[in-house]
Amino acid sequence: MAPAVPPSRRKPITIGRSIPSSAIFRFRLFCWDERNHEGHHEVCDLIDLHSHTHFSDGTSSPEELIGDALAARLEALSITDHDTFEGYEAAVPIARAAGLKLIRGIELSTRYNGSSIHLLAYFIGQEPGQDFVSWLGQLQETRRDRNRRLIDKLRQYGVELTLEEVEQKGRSLTGRPHFARVMVEKGYVPDMETAFREYLDESARAYVERQDPQLSQSIERVRQAGGIPSLAHPVRIFRNDYGKVDALISEMIPHGLTAIEAFHSDHKPGDVSHYLEVAHRYGLAITGGSDFHGANKPRIQLGRGYAGNLAIPYQVLDDLMAAH
Repeated sequence: MAPAVPPSRRKPITIGRSIPSSAIFRFRLFCWDERNHEGHHEVCDLIDLHSHTHFSDGTSSPEELIGDALAARLEALSITDHDTFEGYEAAVPIARAAGLKLIRGIELSTRYNGSSIHLLAYFIGQEPGQDFVSWLGQLQETRRDRNRRLIDKLRQYGVELTLEEVEQKGRSLTGRPHFARVMVEKGYVPDMETAFREYLDESARAYVERQDPQLSQSIERVRQAGGIPSLAHPVRIFRNDYGKVDALISEMIPHGLTAIEAFHSDHKPGDVSHYLEVAHRYGLAITGGSDFHGANKPRIQLGRGYAGNLAIPYQVLDDLMAAH
């Protein structure tokens, strides 16, 4: 892996809060190649601030994930497993030995007026306190309760699973992808996409809602613990109704919302442009990542997103640390 370039030597890239609104449509959305006066290409350092290990709903071990980050020539990576830091903590010595900057992150499931909203949280140079860790324990218990109810609901539709066999797939944190994998293995569905579409997705017949905390409460918890809360993949919220999502962002700022995930594998160029403009409008920082899950989302590549639609510059992390 190429050695990290000090921030002062990185090619300046205007993003997020510093981009003039008049220039938003002239702004190149991602890290890009430019020809210098000698005709050579220059490429800025790349990062990925949204990834998952097998400690939540990914399939890669922390060691495999770090290996993938090195292969993708990333300079920084954040592990953002759902409701747990176990994957991050296992990866710390591996990343340190490899010279890869690793950011402690987490993804939280929250509710807002009955809708499911995901919140990313980053802890840069600061460990979350015991109060936050204890709160995560409570969230993990609500997940276990949901899983027990989901077993009962699936049984109503002739899908016989046991909690034990699903938890074998999910290690310390079992989620819907692990249910889907067992359903495929037992022949109830041909693939994981079908499992979600017919049984597990929020609009599917066997869906069971978790007792998630409110979005505003979760943002406040993250801020109190010294973290940076970022609204995850806003394109998935309210069917990407810009007006509704923008209003939600505005409402959450007084509670401490600090950033928006403008760069994501699901985001089309127009979505990226819109959420960069929203971040500028409200003075928010930018985050971005592939939402890598390994074999559970085989079309998504670490650091590159879907069909290579991501190339997130290190300047995003520099600005995030400055915001913190």
